[in-house]
Amino acid sequence: MLRKFFMQSFFISIASLTSLPSFAAALPQQLNSALIKAAPSLNNKVLSTALSAMQCALNNGADPAQRLAVIDFSLPSSEKRLWIFDLRSKKLVLHDFVAHGNKSGDNFATSFSNTNGSHQSSIGLFRTAESYEGKHGYSLRMDGLEPGFNDRARERAIVIHPADYVNPDWIARQGRIGRSQGCPAVRPEIARTVIDKLKGGQFMFSWYPDQQWLQSSIYLNCRTQQVASRNSSKNADGS
Repeated sequence: MLRKFFMQSFFISIASLTSLPSFAAALPQQLNSALIKAAPSLNNKVLSTALSAMQCALNNGADPAQRLAVIDFSLPSSEKRLWIFDLRSKKLVLHDFVAHGNKSGDNFATSFSNTNGSHQSSIGLFRTAESYEGKHGYSLRMDGLEPGFNDRARERAIVIHPADYVNPDWIARQGRIGRSQGCPAVRPEIARTVIDKLKGGQFMFSWYPDQQWLQSSIYLNCRTQQVASRNSSKNADGS
């Protein structure tokens, strides 16, 4: 009987532990450790922030994803600053160049916008959507999840697409790759791989240490009611 009592107490304790936020936080931490090992050149703060934002979305009604893309806009365009991870295998799928908007900055992006016609990149958490054939060829639409920071991405036609100007050969001549009108454009040689890996509801996270965003993002600060409300409205719309 005593043995039975201790065994019951043990399982009750474990069940109680799994309901605590500290235990829930350990799961993203395990993923963080695996992914940073797979991509040691990615700043751990950037990765952990991306995972925290994604976890906030998942904890408040978002559907799980198979892959996560991270863009570190604090790095210059002359460096590879796009990472794509497989969340199931915890492996790096791709690490390559990505463009920023021509009004965001020269080699370094320093200004970001959610405004139509700004030709600036947007930061924050995105959800990828459908692929399509457009003026740039095979491209990928996505929806910004963050009010005031990227939620006009679709109406701004901020998409992932191939672009000849995303060319590392430009770096020797002008100190940077070419720039877009706000889209995270990629090299034509890898565009199909990027789009096929990310289409259909994956997460994309664009980072920059913008103080306003860091302080007010509903995902970085995990404002549960606002995040849950956005997920509910998107599910109701079927998007």
